[in-house]
Amino acid sequence: MDKLILGIESSCDETAASVVLNGRTVLSNVISSQIDIHKKYGGVVPEIASRNHILNISQVIGGALSEAGKDFSDIDAIAVTYGPGLVGALLVGVSAAKAISVARGIPLVAVNHIHGHIAANYIEHPDLAPPFVCLVASGGHSHIVYVKDYMEFEILGRTRDDAAGEAFDKIARVLGLGYPGGPKVEKLSESGRCDAVSFPQVEFSDNCFDFSFSGVKTAVINHLHKLEQRGETYDKADIAASFQYAVVNVLTEHTIRAAKAKGTNKVVLAGGVSANGALRRSFDGAAKANGMELYYPRPILCTDNAAMIACAGYYKSLTGEFADGTLNAVPNLKL
Repeated sequence: MDKLILGIESSCDETAASVVLNGRTVLSNVISSQIDIHKKYGGVVPEIASRNHILNISQVIGGALSEAGKDFSDIDAIAVTYGPGLVGALLVGVSAAKAISVARGIPLVAVNHIHGHIAANYIEHPDLAPPFVCLVASGGHSHIVYVKDYMEFEILGRTRDDAAGEAFDKIARVLGLGYPGGPKVEKLSESGRCDAVSFPQVEFSDNCFDFSFSGVKTAVINHLHKLEQRGETYDKADIAASFQYAVVNVLTEHTIRAAKAKGTNKVVLAGGVSANGALRRSFDGAAKANGMELYYPRPILCTDNAAMIACAGYYKSLTGEFADGTLNAVPNLKL
């Protein structure tokens, strides 16, 4: 039986709503971004993000239904992000979803944001099915996940400090590039040499798949300070390219190694950092060299959106696991 899911996403600075059929067919995907608002502050200001979610949420949900040519009576379930993320921002989406659920008598599905990023690939690749190994890399997360089944996950590796996207944003600020940092570092890197400076790539002694990006971030900052103290000139593009190479290389190497350990030939990318061209090229080469299939979504499905939440919600709804009026935001939710 066909299922129409209304997805709602408000974990950070995008207010989004989407209507998805059977977890794979997107009928609408409306996103209201706050990038221009937060740009002047050099990053997301949680209180401002929450206020703007409140202003936008009703219009975005209405727009998603209108674009899909549907109304609430057509919706079989509402899927909403309840964590991880900014607590105030999450509460706006959760409150809206609960209100609609109660008022309209529509079942409510609580979705983990990280699960949503993984599920974006089901939309992009209708033939993709578990099991596979997925790298989820974004501003707040850096995970290697073994997806055993649609609702069965095993964390193989994670960052022990900063997320990859967080490191990109920090280096962008140090180089005076502004916000959002990831795309700006990538753009600048195109005219730089990735071998200009050798920045550290952390490998743990137990040969695990975990990441650490605080070291490379600090190394870049210290390198720049030394150059400035000596009065030496440097090429920002070389710094950006060398930093990006260090991060991309360790993400690729650990994920491919994890896939080998699990005996799967399917590798999947997800999250905002997976839109990075250098990362995709690195994985393309590594996947081909190891006889693996590589999957990743188009850029609009890499960043925060509600289509991925609706997709994840569809698969969770099939298990019969629904939320009720006690659902709350969980900012530090684990997968």
